[in-house]
Amino acid sequence: MAVGNKSFRRKLALLCLLTFAIVLTASPTVAAALSEPAYAPQPENASLLDVLQARITADPFNLVATLIFFLAIAHTFAAPTFLRLSHRFEHEHQERLAKSGRKPPPGSRKEVSFKAQIFHFLGEIEAVFGIWVVPLLIAITLSKGWPQASDYIGHGLNFTEPLFVVVIMTMAASRPVLKLSEQLMALLAALGKGSPAAWWLSILTVGPILGSFITEPAAMTISALLLGEKFYNRKPSPKFAYATLGLLFVNISVGGTLTHFAAPPVLMVAEKWGWTMTRMFTEFGWKAVIGILVANLVYYLRFRCEFVSLSSREQGRGEAPSSSEPTATAIPLWVTLVHLAFLFWTVVNNHFPALFIGGFLFYIAFTQATEHHQHQLSLRPALLVGFFLAGLVVHGGLQGWWIAPVLTRLSELPLFFGAAALTAFNDNAAITYLASLVPGFSPSLKYAVVAGAVAGGGLTVIANAPNPAGQSILAKFFPDGISAAKLFFGALIPTLIVCAAFLLFR
Repeated sequence: MAVGNKSFRRKLALLCLLTFAIVLTASPTVAAALSEPAYAPQPENASLLDVLQARITADPFNLVATLIFFLAIAHTFAAPTFLRLSHRFEHEHQERLAKSGRKPPPGSRKEVSFKAQIFHFLGEIEAVFGIWVVPLLIAITLSKGWPQASDYIGHGLNFTEPLFVVVIMTMAASRPVLKLSEQLMALLAALGKGSPAAWWLSILTVGPILGSFITEPAAMTISALLLGEKFYNRKPSPKFAYATLGLLFVNISVGGTLTHFAAPPVLMVAEKWGWTMTRMFTEFGWKAVIGILVANLVYYLRFRCEFVSLSSREQGRGEAPSSSEPTATAIPLWVTLVHLAFLFWTVVNNHFPALFIGGFLFYIAFTQATEHHQHQLSLRPALLVGFFLAGLVVHGGLQGWWIAPVLTRLSELPLFFGAAALTAFNDNAAITYLASLVPGFSPSLKYAVVAGAVAGGGLTVIANAPNPAGQSILAKFFPDGISAAKLFFGALIPTLIVCAAFLLFR
């Protein structure tokens, strides 16, 4: 009982952090605490380079903020190297302890290497953008003063999306929701007799499409957890592992376009541009489904021989109990329905932190009251993902000076591919948000920027808001960390396929 109380107190402490975060999002959002100067009008024939140089001259801090942002991006590519160094330093430290014969006192924790822990922290992709917020704040303070820096974080930004992802990711990872999703996907997997290939196809098809109704972060959480259990536990080859990860990220990014409320890049523009659910399905949704099916089929044919070896391995015979299900207690229908009601409340009120975080407090109480039907509630993965996204919001809010001129100078086809490319270096929701600020965008240009943004949402971990959730869940299956370059190449073919679907059926 004492352990349970301690666990509950820990949950309440973490929730205090979330509740305090309401203060950040409850305050009015201003256009920008770091006020951009009124840029002097440029001649119509001015080149993009001329426009960017003029904006840097008007406010040199623009260049500083973008250099720090690109250093953070470079850090994400270097993260696996930091992890490998962390493992090496820890191994060397333990060898030195063994040689010295020094043993920790009874009941104390094992001594660890401080250097190894620092490098491990630097190798955590979820921490990268948060780490680089520190030098950014120092730069803002030196350039504009601390009041401007504090106002930018406290009033100039909206952290609703990171908070929403933390809540929805935690709820989607619950045992009742996960088991219900597993049962739905099992219906499709049963057509292939529950083989690894059947589960792989079912998860990568049903999961992303489910994201249009329960939101992409929830779909990513469920799909990644099930892939970990049904696929990655069978130890696929590194090439197949990265191909599946890239395919998952791309499918989730486009799978949320059947509706107007589930995908972050669509949410940013749907209300302003008057896009309804019907319009989303007719212009984006069915094309996204075709892209998902074709991409899955291409990768299935490419790795069909590996599916045979996965089925024959001893680890793949039968279905091992899920790590998220420590008990065989059957889940009553009413418990599952209550979980779905909490999910529904969160999705409907995704723009109102006070409402969905308040609902989350009730959700925590409910899981405590039905603890025998739950698995242990862990907020750490969701909080790390929220930290990642919050850092991305801080950096991304200072990149409009160069992204907006790029978008306004592109015609339909270049805009489509430009949005897809820019998405790889910035959250796709930021790309579409900046596009929504551009006056006079024609319907064809609106289609191009959104289609390109969602198509490129799987190329990097930072390209789409749910990607860090998938990375956090599946990182344990990549001993040296997830390589940004290998993820890019794993996602490249599915990206080209969904690009073709959006362009050919225009």
